[in-house]
Amino acid sequence: MSEEVAQEQRDDVAIPSPPVSAADRLMRRLLRVEHVDTSVKTQREAHRGFRIALVVTGIRCLISYLVIPIGVPILGLSGIVAAPIGLALCVVAVINGVYSLRRFWKADHRSKWVYTWFIAIVFLVLAVAMVSDIARIVSAL
Repeated sequence: MSEEVAQEQRDDVAIPSPPVSAADRLMRRLLRVEHVDTSVKTQREAHRGFRIALVVTGIRCLISYLVIPIGVPILGLSGIVAAPIGLALCVVAVINGVYSLRRFWKADHRSKWVYTWFIAIVFLVLAVAMVSDIARIVSAL
């Protein structure tokens, strides 16, 4: 048996999950997760989604808090240019966060609640940033 075939067989092995609580059922309904796949492959995909979400958030922070504050004045652009860029980056970060959160829940990952609370805090920070960006756009009009 080749190593690749053996790896695929290991990836399809389901990891036993604990009984489903009412809170788990509520979150699955909220995230529209209908089918739970506890295979090793799905667990790995959840971790990959988490890493991608962190990279996207990191890039958003670099652009929002370094590139825009430094680049906009250097280029002589008004602050009205920075707000739409920041808003778009926040929207991308939210979409990516929801996508990765759904992956954790679909995989029934053992750390799904830890990640849920982490992403909830990230969403609060993004909401503040979005409100700030919208206020800047409205005040410039």
